[in-house]
Formats: sequence, structure tokens, C-alpha cells
Amino acid sequence: MKKIFFGLFALLSIPLCAQVQTPALSPAAKFEQKVGLTDIVIQYSRPSKRDRVVFGDVVAFGEIWRLGANENTKITVSDAIIFGSDTIKAGTYAIYAKPEKDNWTLILYSETTNWGVPEPWDTKKVVYETKRPVIQLNDVIETLTISIEQIENSGANLIIMWDKSKITLPFTVNSKDKVLASIKKTMEGPSANDYHRSASFYYQEKIDAKKALEWATKACEMRPEAYWMLRMKALLQAEIGDYKGAIVTAKKSLELAEKDGDAAYTKMNKDSIEEWSKKK
Repeated sequence: MKKIFFGLFALLSIPLCAQVQTPALSPAAKFEQKVGLTDIVIQYSRPSKRDRVVFGDVVAFGEIWRLGANENTKITVSDAIIFGSDTIKAGTYAIYAKPEKDNWTLILYSETTNWGVPEPWDTKKVVYETKRPVIQLNDVIETLTISIEQIENSGANLIIMWDKSKITLPFTVNSKDKVLASIKKTMEGPSANDYHRSASFYYQEKIDAKKALEWATKACEMRPEAYWMLRMKALLQAEIGDYKGAIVTAKKSLELAEKDGDAAYTKMNKDSIEEWSKKK
């Protein structure tokens, strides 16, 4: 009897929501590729040929196709990318295709949450559309493959291959301007904020007040209107015993703070000037 009871208990303990898991016929894929300074992510499901006639049968000619199976094929770009004369801003887009025997129309669509082709199709959500020739391959590509090839600093090719068809979509990225801006900023040296933040950290942590004063002075030279930077310079001057110089700097900070209506900095400077006047 006990054996029967425990057997029934074990059977009833099996989760009712348990499901048999089997491999997907069109498994999901995701790959990331950096082109220049732009990160590109493509997500899609990969159907296989399985002895079928793909284009003109499984995928009809002249009809919009999700360029894969299951969820929409999506491309995400971290910066703008350029197709010919068309610039596509950073974001995520669904990729659709309309295959024909000799060419394909490739489409980027702003809505990405459709399962397949949206109904109705909204032309206002088409952000890019182009027609590309079909390259006939000698060998069969069994499983739909999307990749990014011919990668250079300024661009690459988006490649789509399945069965004996290959589509190439060149694009460019604006790496040059970003690199030049980065070089210019680096070669120009630290900004006023960099000097100010470094000086403030040294002051707070009691590390080398003289070096901190050098940085604070550079920050004030670069931004003479920044009374909060002048305040830090005054504190560092007082820290090394230069009360006379600290008062001169604090008065400049006070004048600018009053002009800006900053009551907190006005009070701090007045209090410090009073304190340091007794020490000079």
C-alpha cells in the first residue's frame, strides 16, 4: 500500500506545465560586428533548404519576406550608417526583402515587433529601400546566412546567402570624423573640467596640494568665469599657506558668484575671506 501511495505522490509531483523540448527547425542566431567605431548587431532565425526549391517556391518571388523565419530579422547600429547617399540614424530596424529572379529589394523598417510581415504594410515606416542584383553561386548554401564582410575602417558589405543566391549590400560608417575629433581632443590636452576635477580630488584626499594648485590654476586660466573653479584655487592657495593670494582669488570668485546670484558660493567666499584675513 505504501508503495502505491508514494508512486501516486511522485506522479502527481510532476509539473503539469512541463513540455517536451525539441530542436528548432530554424534556430535563432545573433552576431555582433564592429565596423570602424560602429557596433552592429544582427538577430535572425536561420531556415534550411532541406531539398526544397527555396526562391520562387518556399519564398515567393515578388512578395515581401521577413528575411528569415519566426521573429523579424533585426539590425541594430550604434551610430549612423550610410547606404549610398542615404544616412540611417542609430537604432534598431527590421530587415525585409522582396526577392525576384535577378534582383532583390531590401528594406529597413522602423517597426521591429511584428512576427513576420506587418499587416497592413506602412510605407511611412520604411526608412530605406534599395534594389540589389542576385549573384548566382556555384555551391548550395544549405542554411540562410547573413554576415558582414569586406570590413574596412570606413565600411563593409552586408551579405545574404541562401541556396545558390547571394546579395551584397555595401555601406559606410563615419569613422574618420569621430577619430579626427578624438585625436584633436587628446592632442589638445585635458579640459578645464578635467583639471578642476583632478584638483578637487587631490584637495579632498589631501594629496600634493602644490600639484593640485597647478591644475586648479590651469582650469581657471581656461575658464576665468567659472567662480567654482576659482573657489577651489583659493582653497588650495590657503592650504599651502598663501593666504594673501587666496583672498585675491576668493574675491574674484565672490564677485562672479554674486553676479550669478549664487548665494552658497557668495557666503562661502565671504566666510573664507574673513577667516584668511586674520592669518595673512
